[in-house]
Amino acid sequence: MPSDLSPIDKAKFVAAKQATTYVQSGMKVGLGTGSTAAWLVRCLGEMVRDEGLRIKGVPTSTRTAELARGAGIEVISLDEAKWLDLTIDGADEYDGDLNLIKGGGGALLQEKIVATASDQMVVIADVSKQVETLGAFPLPVEVIPFGWQTTKTLIEESLIGMDVLGNTTSLRMNGETPFVTDEGNHILDLHLHRIGNARQLSLVINQIPGVVENGLFIDICDSVVIGYGDGRVEVRDITNGTTDEKTFDFLDEDNLFSDIAD
Repeated sequence: MPSDLSPIDKAKFVAAKQATTYVQSGMKVGLGTGSTAAWLVRCLGEMVRDEGLRIKGVPTSTRTAELARGAGIEVISLDEAKWLDLTIDGADEYDGDLNLIKGGGGALLQEKIVATASDQMVVIADVSKQVETLGAFPLPVEVIPFGWQTTKTLIEESLIGMDVLGNTTSLRMNGETPFVTDEGNHILDLHLHRIGNARQLSLVINQIPGVVENGLFIDICDSVVIGYGDGRVEVRDITNGTTDEKTFDFLDEDNLFSDIAD
């Protein structure tokens, strides 16, 4: 691992590297989407090539599927896998109870389906994603294209009675056109600033016609692996109530990871 990585890239790498300890040969593993999850895929690919690791990966986006195949990981669909041993994914925010906001990369629907079809979900993140209360990161909501403006209005009206600080909603764009998810839907980003009752908000939003799913992951994550820019990594297990820490040393070596960017 090169020593000239930025602190944020070091943090993402050590989190991903530590998370590979959860993976054993023969497992069916959900592979997350995003810059931190990309480090994980490359780490697992190296283990497949150099250590004989045998796994079947279920990607949560077309981007992750392409990366996994390129890394030498066998890719299968969730329908083929039926159930997974483990999912490892990133997060845009996590709180002390390991509730999450996900969907900054636009893959929240597949990410939530894969995570809930797993015996265990492990989140990998740098320490900047830790918050006391969810909501600083805009909450993504996936909606069908038909009548999306009506759905947007209904969401904004529902926020009036919620324990949130903001109620601005925007359609996510990809240049001059609306962003389109792998499932052909749009994403509305809810700028709430603070979410006082995430469970209630999730239930209310998902009852609105046109909403497919929201980016609140409640009671899904079992552990979070937190990377720091100095090479430290912390593992918090919500089930056992334990916290462990270790430090990785960074050496000047050629590796597969130098081409990964945010």
